Amino acid sequence: MICAIVLAAGRSRRMGVQKLLLPIHGEPLIARVVDEVLGSPVDRVFVVVGADATGITAALAGRRVSIVCNPAVEGEMLSSVRCGLQALPPDCDAVLVVLGDQPGISRSVMAQLADAFRTGPHGIVVPVYHGQRGHPLLFAMRYRDEILRAYDSVGLRGLLQAHPDEVCEVPVGLPGVLEDLDLPEDYRRLQQRTV
Repeated sequence: MICAIVLAAGRSRRMGVQKLLLPIHGEPLIARVVDEVLGSPVDRVFVVVGADATGITAALAGRRVSIVCNPAVEGEMLSSVRCGLQALPPDCDAVLVVLGDQPGISRSVMAQLADAFRTGPHGIVVPVYHGQRGHPLLFAMRYRDEILRAYDSVGLRGLLQAHPDEVCEVPVGLPGVLEDLDLPEDYRRLQQRTV
């Protein structure tokens, strides 16, 4: 079983408003991202929320997701990953970690990652666009305890650095694996492209 953890606990300080609730094609960004994840070959979806839990949970109403609260509202991204990992069922074989602020995320890319994991020998799968690694990241549950106790200063990048021979790079044709929304100008650029 492959489970997805969608990271939606950030405070969006640089954006100035909760970016995950900004409209993309008429719906909140987090709903658009979660819909893509639900359309991909994952078995269960866990959304980790933080300070803006009420609004994000409301934006996902009616979707087949499990909400996980990260009590460390000032925590780094890794704290949300850890909250998600601790909520996963024991029969989960692999984890797909998805950024909630990636408007260009695609179910087809997630399917490619899942296929590479299921058919290959590698324990870590990452999409690559024009030679650059992006998100989401998929890894085997055997790394769970390692992530729960290590990589405080570097996040999941540390997992890839610690196990280079276990990393499978999957070339993809969509730049969305590299793009997220952090600043108001990122959102303006996205709006101009999608008009």
